[in-house]
Formats: sequence, C-alpha cells, structure tokens
Amino acid sequence: MKSLIRDHGDIRVIELTGKITIGSGDVKLRELIGAALEEGKPKILLDLAGVNAIDSSGIGEMVACYTTVKKRDGQLKLLRMSPKINDILQVTQLITVFDVFETEDEALASFR
Repeated sequence: MKSLIRDHGDIRVIELTGKITIGSGDVKLRELIGAALEEGKPKILLDLAGVNAIDSSGIGEMVACYTTVKKRDGQLKLLRMSPKINDILQVTQLITVFDVFETEDEALASFR
C-alpha cells in the first residue's frame, strides 16, 4: 500500500492506494494514523479511491484506528470508497460507524 499525505489546515488527508491486507497495508494504516495523532492532527480523512482490495484484517484495522482516534477526541472519516469496500462495510454494518463522503470538499466541510 502506498500513501500520500496532505494537510488542509488542521485536517490530515491520507490518500491510500493499493491493498489494505494482513501483513502490509494494515500495519501501514496503523502507522499513518498514529503519526497523524502524534503530529497533533486528530481530524483525519482517509481517501480510499485508490484502494483496490481490503481483507478482514484491513477492515479490523480501520475499526481499531477509528477507536484510537475517537479516544483522542478526534474524528476519522472516509472518502471515495470503491463499490467493493462499500459493499463490505454494508454487509458488516460498519457503514453506520463511519462518516462516508463522495467529494473531498464535502468531507472537509463536515469537520467544521
């Protein structure tokens, strides 16, 4: 998995590409979220447009990161999920946990 990090004021945008799977993407995701929190960026937007695969470990890590961010009084939101990821979150009913957005402008505005 690859990532591109951008900051919009106090909001950290993390663009992900590749796979969020056991042994690679899941660890990287945890590190990216941890780094954002350590750098004082508790408002995090995960752009998943480039994610082409996710497994149960990846889903579990997303939930764990969400919990970690919440405990630090932050917010973790999702942007541009592929239909495949959307389907997985629907089936697992995790779609009700995350705030999900189609456009970056809409997502950024939701943090205010």
